[in-house]
Amino acid sequence: MTVDLKAYSVRTDLALEARELVQPDAHIPIPGVFEDVKEEAGIKVTRIHVQNEEGARAIGRLQGRYLTLEVPSLRRKDSKLQDRVATKFAQLFADYLKEVGVQENHKVLIVGLGNWNVTPDALGPMVVENVLVTRHYFELMPDQVSPGYRQVSAVAPGVLGITGIESSEIVQGIVEKSKPDVIIAIDALASKSLERVNTTIQVADIGIHPGSGIGNKRKGLTKELLGIPCIAIGVPTVCYASTIVNNAIEMMKSHFAQETDQTRDILGMLDDISEDERLALVKEVLQPLGHDLIVTPKEVDEFIEDMGNIIASGLNAALHEAVDNSNVAAYTH
Repeated sequence: MTVDLKAYSVRTDLALEARELVQPDAHIPIPGVFEDVKEEAGIKVTRIHVQNEEGARAIGRLQGRYLTLEVPSLRRKDSKLQDRVATKFAQLFADYLKEVGVQENHKVLIVGLGNWNVTPDALGPMVVENVLVTRHYFELMPDQVSPGYRQVSAVAPGVLGITGIESSEIVQGIVEKSKPDVIIAIDALASKSLERVNTTIQVADIGIHPGSGIGNKRKGLTKELLGIPCIAIGVPTVCYASTIVNNAIEMMKSHFAQETDQTRDILGMLDDISEDERLALVKEVLQPLGHDLIVTPKEVDEFIEDMGNIIASGLNAALHEAVDNSNVAAYTH
């Protein structure tokens, strides 16, 4: 009997991790997928461009441009590092907007997805709370708006369980009335790596698709649905228990391999089967018991607040020329 491993695949919302699952060695190219990696002062920046259908099928991600910032040291609560990350994010996001065709006079709607009552899913509402909104000034007193600002509006539509309305339906209504030129959607994601939880930011021009994010949205926010470009910004805030168990087994395997060549005697069949098959086995054990939990660090309250401030201050600098994006420290705390 053959087992369909697709049902047991590693759960990740990061294009970077999807690429790693297909080809762990970043130096070996994947047809249809362009990748560029740079690291400077503890901030690793990865650009992935899924250029065609072949690349999309290869890594299981839609065609588009993915920008990822990884900063493992953010866990140390270093305020100076947070300032540098916010500044770097502002500069990269400003360039990214130009890359995907967003012009300086385009009106922006920021959508903070997620549930503000559930801390790991509260990133979107937290960013909305801290972004600089200006649309009302343009509407009510346009002659008093200083140069260097653009029209920005923001909304946190809540979740279906609270409002009874799909987030995408609320956003559709707002788009019809306020007529923005582009949407920036903020969402919490899931990662396959504990190291990337609350230390990574992903930007993608494909919008939010059903099943992405930890809230498992039933309907997405996409250009096809809304009629305007939709850029997604996400931070992984959770990891699945099955993924943690699978990673722990892999770490044990590597540790024992350094100590002895008899790992088969210690791990039995777990030493022989592939990572996908091992994950399938772990999920097969955990899921019927309801134990494949969504896990987040106990310090998630502080991490979410830090990441929300970094993204909000970075957006303020990237969207408004009047905000100096060479130093956004004043907007971070």
